[in-house]
Amino acid sequence: MSDVNKTVQKWHASFKKGTDFDSWGQLVEAIDEYQILARQLQKEVQSSGSSDFTEEQKKTLGKIATCLEMRSASLQCTQSKEDFKLEDLKKLESSKCVTGKEEKILAPGEEENLELEEEEDAAAGAGSTESFPPRAPGTLLPRLPSEPGMTLLTLKIEKIGLKDAGQCIDPYMTISVKDVNGVDVNPVQDTPVATKKEDTYIHFSVDVEIQRHVEKLPKGAAIFFEFKHYKPKKRFTSTKCFAFMEMDEIKPGPIVIELYKKPTDFKRKKLQLLTKKPLFLHLQQILHKES
Repeated sequence: MSDVNKTVQKWHASFKKGTDFDSWGQLVEAIDEYQILARQLQKEVQSSGSSDFTEEQKKTLGKIATCLEMRSASLQCTQSKEDFKLEDLKKLESSKCVTGKEEKILAPGEEENLELEEEEDAAAGAGSTESFPPRAPGTLLPRLPSEPGMTLLTLKIEKIGLKDAGQCIDPYMTISVKDVNGVDVNPVQDTPVATKKEDTYIHFSVDVEIQRHVEKLPKGAAIFFEFKHYKPKKRFTSTKCFAFMEMDEIKPGPIVIELYKKPTDFKRKKLQLLTKKPLFLHLQQILHKES
């Protein structure tokens, strides 16, 4: 038996041991087993150099590790926004990286409107007209050519503050520019998946080039930032919250903007703050003007 098969069998035994403890009500033992296995999986995910696992398999391992941490947090009665149930965790037992069987785990962009929650997002999108073809996630566009007397805007997405930042799986940001009626002005762009989480922050540190000169943006337009993450219980990618910048906020330097509850309201009519806590989206604006 190869080393990798031995490793997978060991993980599967640990997973089964943890879920057995959980179902028997031995919660302290279950928490210990979940946390040990989560650390082992994360260690494999973060290993550099040669690995027995592909990048796609590592991505799946990372999702399983996060689910183990979420179940552990639920058992410890920590303030988790969602209760992650044992039956939801057991669904992962069929994962290819645990047993060798295939399970489809959707990546960002492979969104399926399977639940009411996503229908809410679709309802919000009714105010948005898709004028540009969809792009694959993580494929940000280059800066436009400069024109004399015209200004280009680069937005550096630094970080987002969320109380459950550590529990977000495969988080990424969708950036769009909408006119006052919620119609796309520019092609929509998706950032790569963020990999660094620290306390209540998810760090992106990525530059987004706005695909129109500032002077040509229509009056009343706004730049939207939709935070999305993978939901293992429902097995699709969901919008968690959104933020936006209006035209009078475009100026060089740092800016901190408020987060709003979904569904995304591109017309900015019915806005509800996500939280009363001091958690925001942190951006840096860079203006490029050719004289």
